[in-house]
Amino acid sequence: QVQLVESGGGSVQPGGSLRLSCVGSGFSFSLYSMAWFRQAPGAERESIATIDTENETTYRDSVKGRFTISRDNAKNTLYLQMDSLKPDDTAKYYCAAAPSGWSMADHGTWGQGTKVTVSS
Repeated sequence: QVQLVESGGGSVQPGGSLRLSCVGSGFSFSLYSMAWFRQAPGAERESIATIDTENETTYRDSVKGRFTISRDNAKNTLYLQMDSLKPDDTAKYYCAAAPSGWSMADHGTWGQGTKVTVSS
């Protein structure tokens, strides 16, 4: 059974940094594409970064140059380094996994999320 557990959320002032982690279990982590999503109160969930099995990455325009997605297959762990945080980054952040080549929207498994609050 695929399981994903996020951690690392919290409260931070604008301009600060946080590093989110997501530990996967129950599947062959290295064979899965991984992604980070977020959902702000009253808003739809949005994809912010993806990383495939070849470590190719994509980013939402609003986080490019500030966020970095990475993975450590030996530790079955996905990371999201978030720098220069803004109040608009306040949301619950989720990691997701899908078999390589499969749609994350149709075949993704999701964690429970970790909350990030950016406020002065």
